[in-house]
This record gives sequence, C-alpha cells and structure tokens, in this order.
Amino acid sequence: DLESHLQRCQQLSVTVLTDHQDLNNTELKTILNSTAPQQYRIRAKLRTYKPQKLYQSVKLHCSKCNSLQEVPDADDFDLILQGSAVTTSNPELHSTSWYDSVTWTTQDQKQRKITIHFVKHDEMLQQPEDTLLMIEGGTLKEVWKLTKRFKCVIPVRSTEDNLELLDLSAPFLLQGNIKYYGCKQCSTPKPIKSLSSIAAEQRPSWEPTEVAQVLGIEPLRYVFIMKFTLVDGTGALNAYIFDY
Repeated sequence: DLESHLQRCQQLSVTVLTDHQDLNNTELKTILNSTAPQQYRIRAKLRTYKPQKLYQSVKLHCSKCNSLQEVPDADDFDLILQGSAVTTSNPELHSTSWYDSVTWTTQDQKQRKITIHFVKHDEMLQQPEDTLLMIEGGTLKEVWKLTKRFKCVIPVRSTEDNLELLDLSAPFLLQGNIKYYGCKQCSTPKPIKSLSSIAAEQRPSWEPTEVAQVLGIEPLRYVFIMKFTLVDGTGALNAYIFDY
C-alpha cells in the first residue's frame, strides 16, 4: 500500500522523484528562486509527508466553489438517520404513479415504523439490481442491507406534501458501498418527486450525476490529497498531490 511505500522512500538516502531523463538535476534552492511554471528534474530526500494515516488523505471536493471537507463518518450518518426516524411517514405520500410503498413495524422494543418506496418503471417494479428505492425511518444497518440488494438507495423523510432528502451532511444517494454527498453551499435540493422524470425514461440508469442534477444537488467528488516535504541540502520544497 502507499503508506508502507512512502515509509520505504523515507528510509532511502536519495530517491529520484521525477523522471525527466533529458534534464539535468536542479538544486531545490534554484527551483525555489525561480518563477513557475517550469519543468525540472531533481534528486531529493523525502523528509516528511502528511497526513500520516492514508485514510485521512481522502477528502470531499466541490468543483463549483472549490471547497474541501472531511468525509463524514458512519456515526454521523447514523445520528442523522435516527433524527429523521422521529418524523412519522406521511401516508398521503405512499404509492404514487411512479413508486410503490411498503410499511412495516420492527420487532424490537422500539417498534419503529420503516417505509420503503420502490420506484417503478412502466408501472412495473424492476429487478432489484436495477431498482432505486427511498427509505424512511431506517437505521444505518438497515440501509446497508438494502444497498447490498438494490441498485440505489436514497434516505428520505416526509413533509406535509413531499418526500425530501435528509440534511446534506448525509449522503443523497448510496450505491453499493459508495456514499454520494452534495455540497451544502452550492446545492438547492428539490423534492423527491423530481426523480419521476428519470423513472419515465426508456431505460433509467440511476447514474449518480443524473440523480444529483434532477434533485438540485451539486455533487462532491472524492479526492486524494497529500503533502510531501523534499530536501536536498540546498533547500526544502513542499510538493502536493491532488487527484480524483
């Protein structure tokens, strides 16, 4: 993995970090006194790198406002789900022309009510691997069970006249083991009924970018960020990795 590779690099006395064989080596001191952009070949030692833990390198990036944020952890999502479960599902929003709704009561002491809305295509339910569903009142464990069986899962809550997305601190869509987030600053969430336009397509693909667009969400992308400090005896240079 990258972390052990970086540790090996750190132990080597000298590491060639770029590969422009047609260029002579340039001292870091010279590079620091030059104006960008230029192309150099260097020989340098890796003194430090950040973050120390590889998982901390993954952030969420909004390409519209250029903001960076930490990836929320599972506990945050679970708390949001618990908070939304307090709101009772509105029966008037069940089983419309484009989704079927099923409600059941859990067998535990809390006897929670969970409602799942299965999106239809041509007035028929699709195969699970092609189906998008919305869930109200589920726990994190229940949501993950559904993502293993169905193509897409959207956690929602009821209002008086609409199904809506949860707080954007929660994912607006889950697909397999990937959680898709939206930018709080750049998104203007629309009611869930906006999804009916995709359900009406000849072959709904439920691509995250298309779902985000119709729901008024500016999607955040997972990015990989690291900072390296390179030294060669003449100076120290910070180098950054930023990539999707």
